[in-house]
This record gives sequence, structure tokens and C-alpha cells, in this order.
Amino acid sequence: MGSSTVSSSLQSRPNIVIPYNNRLAPLFIRQALYSLIPDGIEHIYVIGIGSSRINGDSLGPFVGSLLNNNFPNHLTVLGNLRAPLDATSLVPELSQLNLRKNSFVLAIDSVLGSEKFLNSIVVKDGPVVPGSGLGNTLPPIGNCSITGVVLENDPSLKNSLLCTDLNLIYTMAIMIAKGISLTVRQYFKYPSNHSLIQIC
Repeated sequence: MGSSTVSSSLQSRPNIVIPYNNRLAPLFIRQALYSLIPDGIEHIYVIGIGSSRINGDSLGPFVGSLLNNNFPNHLTVLGNLRAPLDATSLVPELSQLNLRKNSFVLAIDSVLGSEKFLNSIVVKDGPVVPGSGLGNTLPPIGNCSITGVVLENDPSLKNSLLCTDLNLIYTMAIMIAKGISLTVRQYFKYPSNHSLIQIC
């Protein structure tokens, strides 16, 4: 589990909580993100945090693969299934990142949370702290974050990350990726027929 970056939930600011299987989830995500991105942003970075080897920690890489190369002029995606950003690679990769002027960083990660938020997508105004759910020490990432609550924050359940339902993770990833794409499409005024996701 040393390479996992699953996070614990952060409760410092009000969050938008969306059931992962709500068919309107991408629209709710777009609405939340659009209200958080300041005027004048010229580029958005999506940081897909997690491991491709652990089901419950693969949300970030799945989202990264679904968004990869979809809006190359306005969206840069770091972390995908081919090149995941886990606990061992995250800091070295991000330390080499030179953000463009007037950019906005959106972090995507799996989290452990309370039972009432289980299987929810959470949009937060502020960063995520990767790995805190498993006792790792990594820096906060993101101007805002989208997380998927995949397990209860219970130490006895952490081994269950290895066999978390992959359909849950993939469905969350599709909802999140579509929500981000809708946001980028609206914010940067792409045509309405511009594709939303790449199929993994």
C-alpha cells in the first residue's frame, strides 16, 4: 500500500456532495466548478492523483485518461492510467511543473469518508491532501478538488481498497470527466458538439 495516495475527507469548507450514480452529476459538477473558477483564467490543469494498481485508488488516473488531449489549448492533464501520479511519483512530477500564467489547478483523488458520504462525488473549494487517509505525508494540491468517497474512513477497511468495485470507480470517473469537460467547454466557449471524454 506504500504507493497509494487515498486521502481522508477534508471538512474545512462547505462541499458540494453528489451521488455518484445521479444521471445529472456532470451538470452539478459543471455548475459547482464554474462558480469556483475566477474570471480571467487562461488554462486549467487537472491533476489525477492515484495508483493504477489499486482499484480504490484509481479514480484520478481514470479521470486523467478520459480527459487526456481533449482540450489541448486550454486543459493540461497530469496523471492517467498509463502514467499515474501515486505517492512515489507525485511530488517529483509536480516539482517540475511550471504553471502557465493565469492558470487554475483542479485535483482529482479517491478519499475515505463518513458513511453518509459513501459513494459520493465531492466538489471542494480548496485543495486535497493526498495520502492522508493512509497516513502518508504529501503536500496539499489544487485550487479546488473533486474527490470520490470510495470507502468509510475506518482503518479496518483500508485493505478493501485493493478490491473496491471497479464499476463504482469507472462510473465516478466518467461523471467527473464529463463535468470537467462541460466546464471547460463552457468557460472557454468551445462549440456544443465538442467531444466530452476519451474512451479508455
